[in-house]
Amino acid sequence: MQQRARADADWMAAAIALSWRGRPGSAPNPNVGCILVRGGRVVGRGWTQAGGRPHAEAAALAAAGDAARGSTAFVSLEPCAHASPRGPACSDGLIAAGVARVVVAAQDPDPRTDGLGIARLQGAGIEVVFNVLPAEARAVMAPWWTRQVAGRPFVTLKLATSLDGCIALADGSSRWITGDRARAHGHLERAMHQAILVGRGTYEADSPTLDVRLPGLADRSPQRLLLTRGEAPAGWTAVASPEAIESVDSLLVEGGAGAASAFLAADRVDRLLLYRAPILIGGGVPALGDIGLTDLGAAHGRWRLADSRLLGSDRLDVYERVREG
Repeated sequence: MQQRARADADWMAAAIALSWRGRPGSAPNPNVGCILVRGGRVVGRGWTQAGGRPHAEAAALAAAGDAARGSTAFVSLEPCAHASPRGPACSDGLIAAGVARVVVAAQDPDPRTDGLGIARLQGAGIEVVFNVLPAEARAVMAPWWTRQVAGRPFVTLKLATSLDGCIALADGSSRWITGDRARAHGHLERAMHQAILVGRGTYEADSPTLDVRLPGLADRSPQRLLLTRGEAPAGWTAVASPEAIESVDSLLVEGGAGAASAFLAADRVDRLLLYRAPILIGGGVPALGDIGLTDLGAAHGRWRLADSRLLGSDRLDVYERVREG
């Protein structure tokens, strides 16, 4: 039994890793991964395609063909139970294909499926194992999950600073604080978000393009948002406040101090990317302004270190917001 549980976890980890391929293009649907295994061999795999269809299970079943019969499906999200004009329910597809066993990472919070997909599979005599690496699956689906349970986008805040917390010289010069590897990683992060935002001051000072400049990923450049009470220039969308963003599930806030402070003050930041270069500026532009903190004790326990690595000579620390529930 323990050996099977370990194998289930290993295959599920692979399905979750596969689900990254659907992000962010699968929006407004979740980025799901599915692997079909029979006799210890992968017979089909799939992930949610651009625009949300086909779903991961449908893609995996199409790849497997008749080999899907008698297989085990490892799915990072509960197979959907509701049909739509865009396609049938995935739980029905797995049943029709003759899948013998389904291993699910996370139960779907969408009320149209929530538990119903699992129940339908069980009703058809299929063995279902669920809650296998649920936290890991939810983390990869964080943008969609946040929209489902909190009704807002998942927000990543990027800060590139000196060791003493500056984002620019006193005269506003900021190119380049970090090196090539850190900037390349920042472009990869852009490719993983639907939209990217800067404040009016950053736009006027830097005229940023905010595109993805990595080979093969140029078509993944996100929608450009400008935090402003006024109008946005052509090719940009104006948003008046952090709370006013409704059109996307994933947002990367990239500059500057005013925009960063506004999102932190509104408690709308879920993930923090802190790139730090081994330089000291002194008397430069600070990374943050007032974020509404009045009690130092309230600053503690709000952030959890999720990752830390060197990118060339620069240090990247990734923090996740600690939220109740």
